[in-house]
Amino acid sequence: MWNAASLRDEAQKKGRYRVAAIAIGTLITLLGICAITGWLLEVEVIVSVVPEFPAMAFNTALCFVLSGLALAGSVSKLQRLNMAASLISLCVAAITVTRFAEIISLGRTSHMVDRVLTNLLVSREFSDLIGGGMGPNTTLCFLIGNLALLAGRNWKDDRAPLLQELTGYVIITLGMVAFAAYVTSAEEGYRWGPYAAMALHTSIGVTFFGGGLLAAAWWRQPQGSASVPLWIPGVVCFTGLLADLYTPLGVANGILYVPLILTALWFGNRNAPLYLAFVCTVLILLGFFAVNHSDTVVWPEAANRAITIGLLWLIGYLVHNYMRNSASLETERIRFSSLVRNTPDAVITMDQRGVISSFNPAAEQMFGYLPSETLGKNINMLMPEPYHSEHDHYLQHYHETGEERIIGTTRMVSGRRKNGVVFPLDLSVSVVPTSGARTFVGIVRDISDRVQQQERLKTTLAQLEAYTADLERSNQDLDEFAYIASHDLKEPLRGLHNHSRFLLEDYENQLDEDGVRRLNRLVRLSQRMEKLVNDLLYFSRIGRQQLAVKRTDINLVIKDVVATLEVFLEERHARVVVDGELPEVVCDATRLTEVFRNLVTNAVKYNDKPEPLVTIGYLEHYTGKDGAAARGVFFVRDNGKGIATEFYEDIFRIFKRLEKSQDSDDGTGAGLTFVRKIIGRHNGEIWLESEMGAGTTFYFTLGSNREGHNAAA
Repeated sequence: MWNAASLRDEAQKKGRYRVAAIAIGTLITLLGICAITGWLLEVEVIVSVVPEFPAMAFNTALCFVLSGLALAGSVSKLQRLNMAASLISLCVAAITVTRFAEIISLGRTSHMVDRVLTNLLVSREFSDLIGGGMGPNTTLCFLIGNLALLAGRNWKDDRAPLLQELTGYVIITLGMVAFAAYVTSAEEGYRWGPYAAMALHTSIGVTFFGGGLLAAAWWRQPQGSASVPLWIPGVVCFTGLLADLYTPLGVANGILYVPLILTALWFGNRNAPLYLAFVCTVLILLGFFAVNHSDTVVWPEAANRAITIGLLWLIGYLVHNYMRNSASLETERIRFSSLVRNTPDAVITMDQRGVISSFNPAAEQMFGYLPSETLGKNINMLMPEPYHSEHDHYLQHYHETGEERIIGTTRMVSGRRKNGVVFPLDLSVSVVPTSGARTFVGIVRDISDRVQQQERLKTTLAQLEAYTADLERSNQDLDEFAYIASHDLKEPLRGLHNHSRFLLEDYENQLDEDGVRRLNRLVRLSQRMEKLVNDLLYFSRIGRQQLAVKRTDINLVIKDVVATLEVFLEERHARVVVDGELPEVVCDATRLTEVFRNLVTNAVKYNDKPEPLVTIGYLEHYTGKDGAAARGVFFVRDNGKGIATEFYEDIFRIFKRLEKSQDSDDGTGAGLTFVRKIIGRHNGEIWLESEMGAGTTFYFTLGSNREGHNAAA
């Protein structure tokens, strides 16, 4: 994760590389301008620097000016300057390609490309005095350098900066080889074959040009830059080439190039060892071809050089693998560090003595300590007693026996904050072997909220147990009431009923008409009171008795109901019709029979039509007038008076009757209450739709099949 400081450092680093590229571009531009001035003023010392040394060709000076401008423009933030830099690089590439074509086709004596501008601007006498032209090594440096600048600016690929970086290494190598050849008087180093040579100040300018390419590449891709100063590998190259030129056969000069490859460890680019191995290969080959060898030693020395090159490439490959593995480990370290820093759990690492070695931000927040207050101290500072004392004993036991009591497990312990507050936490400890030692990683989670919830849950469970006990006592009291009602309460009722009948039988002739009427009324009221008591007892038992559920054919239930009510239906000229086939369901058949009997009885009793009609059916899918949907719905429909909407709930209240039937003394108004209770015991629901004067339809389900509604209880 990038923070503000990292971004700021990255921006400063890029700024330094950009300034370096612009400065180097300016320097080599000034170098080219000075050389051109020497040509125009015909000052030999400016053109050749040292008498009898090769001079800088006019085209070389021109390429320095153009390459310097292209290098400086390549790191500009202005699009116009970037485009101008690209055009300048194309011009240099055209000049150098033409020069290469001339060298290949016309040979070493042809310098027409160099003389085109020279003859126009400089006298022929001075031109003939200086002679020479742009050497092939100089031409190669300008060509590949400007092509690398073009690729770096216009090739939209991550490899473009790497290509530019590699090109910079090659150009620096060629420039330093030429410079070393001047110092050691080894002409083969600055003159390739019989062609024109690279001048002394040209070699210096080429070296700087290569350094500018590196700075521009690192500006585009800072992670590929080196943290080692560039002069260190330069000194290694120079020293290795001198050793190659001046030490006899048999001396292991190749070992001097090993530090050059090792400098790749300070480069961010993991391919740097391979690039530097290539540079070493070039240096070794130049060191070999720059010296004349006798026939007796040429092949042994060639074999020596080949072995050296192979070993250097092997070292480069090993360093490359090391850097690749280090980069992977660093990536994992950064990822792990980011994970540890951002995890909500406290992560604490310690050594075998219990000394804290890391303390993440979550641990800071949890315990209230800063890392500086905990690092280097024993972990038991975060523990209250008895864990504080037991921890050292556990470590001692672990060192003596190797027994791991809590490693790899999670257990609940107590922690102590900086302010002394003790709190519960979950602790998970794992061990990580590192360099012969062991590092313990503890993951700690504050479970204060969970413990509080558990305590609240315990309190709630205790209250629930108390409520359950109260309910059991209430049910027991209800059972006792039922017993009293069924025996003690019903006994006086039977006495009233019996004594009233005895009076009627024995004293009917002695009583007047009003007395007989009152005794008959007393008999009927005692009978009704007994029915009310029986219904009340039955209602209380419905909710407490277990259902005898089994698979039941509803068609058989309806037949049983109709057969039972046959006389009742005939007296009222009523008919019961089954609409379609009724399914089999899992239910208490006895209770469900009572449901249909009550619904059919009410549909006939409270019917004003001369021929009451009751229809029973089943719907797979039901959609009501209010849009409510249900499935698996039974219905009982009549053609009676209908029920007003405001009474839809009243009819289900116990002992609540909207009107008296023709034989109202036979009912108590509890039938629909029983129906609703029984259906509720089956996890179903009952509701109705009615139209005044047209009839009423009762719907019910067995099970929670009505969408958006709960079953009635």
